[in-house]
Amino acid sequence: MASETDASPTAAEKRKTERRVIIGSSLGTVFEWYDFYLYGLLASALSLHFFSGVNETTGFILALMAFAAGFAIRPFGALVFGRIGDIVGRKNTFLVTMAIMGLSTFAVGFLPGYDSIGIAAPIILMVLRLLQGLAIGGEYGGAAVYVAEHAPPGKRGFYTSFIQTTAMLGLILASSLVVGLRTVMDAEAFLAWGWRIPFIFSIVLLTVTLWIRFQLEESPVFQRMKAQGATSKAPLTEAFGEWKNLKIVLIALFGAVAGQAVIGFAAHLYPLFFLERIARVDGATANFLVATALMLIIPCFVFFGWLSDKIGRKPIMMTACVIALFVYFPLYKALVGAANPAMAAAVERAPVTVVAHAGECSFQFDPIGKNTFDRTSCDIAKSYLAKAGVNYANIDALAGTVASVQIGDTVLPVPDPSGLGAEGRAAAVAGFAAAAKTELDAAGYPDKADPAQVNKVKVIMILCVFGVLATMVYGPLAALLVELFPARIRYTSLSLPYHIGNGWIGGFMPTIGFAMVAATGNIYQGLWYAVVIAGVTAIVGILFLPETYKRDIEA
Repeated sequence: MASETDASPTAAEKRKTERRVIIGSSLGTVFEWYDFYLYGLLASALSLHFFSGVNETTGFILALMAFAAGFAIRPFGALVFGRIGDIVGRKNTFLVTMAIMGLSTFAVGFLPGYDSIGIAAPIILMVLRLLQGLAIGGEYGGAAVYVAEHAPPGKRGFYTSFIQTTAMLGLILASSLVVGLRTVMDAEAFLAWGWRIPFIFSIVLLTVTLWIRFQLEESPVFQRMKAQGATSKAPLTEAFGEWKNLKIVLIALFGAVAGQAVIGFAAHLYPLFFLERIARVDGATANFLVATALMLIIPCFVFFGWLSDKIGRKPIMMTACVIALFVYFPLYKALVGAANPAMAAAVERAPVTVVAHAGECSFQFDPIGKNTFDRTSCDIAKSYLAKAGVNYANIDALAGTVASVQIGDTVLPVPDPSGLGAEGRAAAVAGFAAAAKTELDAAGYPDKADPAQVNKVKVIMILCVFGVLATMVYGPLAALLVELFPARIRYTSLSLPYHIGNGWIGGFMPTIGFAMVAATGNIYQGLWYAVVIAGVTAIVGILFLPETYKRDIEA
């Protein structure tokens, strides 16, 4: 009896410690994704306040670029903090990353806009975004390694899957706060100052997370390595300078993380932009629909993490990549039909075509805000259609041909601006815009989606399909990455491919995708980015990615 009594507190204490490890690690990742989604959810407000010196389409893409800048620097953060984590320890490293990340987010809430401090505003925003991205480069790897090294054998997929749920929890928290503020505030006040509140609120999350993490002990695997003098003295050289390890890093990147990144972004952030910018659904409704779908699929992260402990990580992840190849185009088309049936009907009934010489058509993106897209008839036509979010096809014409826009059976000539002065070009652009709007209205193209016609149930069902695919690749991912690499260089080795995949390949998906849409006029063109990368991951992963779920991670 005495023996059993003595043993019980030990088992109970161990379970308590495991719960604290999961909660402390996951809260940091919730904060990471909360901040990440705020930039996406508030892209329009950020564009208005920090990039107001350029045209609307360019300003939105620049806001997305500021959003993506944090992703661009993540791999460098992975190198810096991954090395520290393998030399100094897991716990202290992700305390530092948490503090940098949180304070950078908090500061955005007090940053003056372009109208107050001019060009300094977007520059400071970019610096804060870079600091936040640098810190995140060490955050996920630390959380994944820390939890996995505490997990009992045979439960690493299940334990680490709770970290993966934090992406959705972060979005739900950010979305709920943004939607709530939009609901209680009028649109003008929200765009003027209300958008700052979610950034300021982040200090609460930072305080709670740091308090919990300070109470955690170092990873038992790292403690044993340190006691035995087995920690790496040069983790960067060992991880990337030796082919046997570098080869696994490359396989992890192209055979797992790249596909996970684009499938993840095609499930949560890209649909949000797509609903708002393409389907013309109002921001509050789009946020609500995406957040609802993600809330419904959260249990799937844990389920697929648990399942990967039983049947392996690889078959679940590769199945998702293959399915994605076949469902994105039809489901995104169905998404437009469900979210804005009037637009879908208009596209079918009266498709829009631009007839112009390709050499006279500019790429509809101007990062310095100097191009007014009024020098050729093609530019006038495409600039208006891009701003209106209208899907159109292109027909090449002979050089010198003045562009025209066909809307159904109606052919609308575009004014030729050659030989006109600035005032004349401005009048020509305004005249064409008025005429085009009249014809688009007559053809049934709506300015915005009618809230009463949005089929919310169908939209949420489609988003749930995207979400389940994301949980299939993301749920087992942390365990897979931890198991792929030896303990002495684990933090460094897994952080780099994860952040190249999610930072560069996934993080630039919204920017590149919508730039592709602006360049071609095809609202589905950006999906090719996700489809091609998911296909590459399926091929590389099936051929080269090893199965890891039964590996010993002590070595």
